[in-house]
Amino acid sequence: MKPVRALLRDAVDRATIYLPVIVTALLALGTYWLVRNAPKLLEPTAKAAPTHEPDFFMRGFVIKNFLPSGALRSELFGTEGRHYPDNDTLEVDQVRIRAISPEGLVTRATADRGLSNGDGSEVQLFGNAVVVREAATIAAGRTAPRLEFRGDFLHAYLDTERVTSNKPVTLIRGTDRFTADTLDYDNLSGVANLQGRVRGQLVPSAVPPASGAPR
Repeated sequence: MKPVRALLRDAVDRATIYLPVIVTALLALGTYWLVRNAPKLLEPTAKAAPTHEPDFFMRGFVIKNFLPSGALRSELFGTEGRHYPDNDTLEVDQVRIRAISPEGLVTRATADRGLSNGDGSEVQLFGNAVVVREAATIAAGRTAPRLEFRGDFLHAYLDTERVTSNKPVTLIRGTDRFTADTLDYDNLSGVANLQGRVRGQLVPSAVPPASGAPR
């Protein structure tokens, strides 16, 4: 029989031969464990489409818009407002608007509810909608008569000074009164396009008495 020392030497020699294999196996097992337990990288996800939900609210507010010169262009008042980020609109309860044209003509509008675009250049008015431009003296001393629009829906374009509607409206110009199924009024040209069942009532203006005639 081999002495004990020789047996130990043989065992150590065999262990030395298989040690690299054992170490490699242990490293492989450790790497596998690390891979299985490592936190997963965040995978890119598709950006969710914005929903038509308000992102902020306002109460008892006023929004003012100014011209590049610093002059006041318009004021929008409301009892409550809700901003929708998906289409950048502002919905306003009990809306009131005051707009001033470059010529100084003042237009006022009211409605139960209003829907304004992002820059306030367009406002849709719903429910008891009224738009009024007061009489004023314009270029060359000419008088611009008072204009009033009434309807369940009016669409006011503040920058281009237009008022349109695809629903029945009433137009009052001075003492004249018109009703129609649709309206497209351009203040810059002074043309009102009335369509559908159009009715009008023209009241002749008072003619001043001739010189020397009894009054």
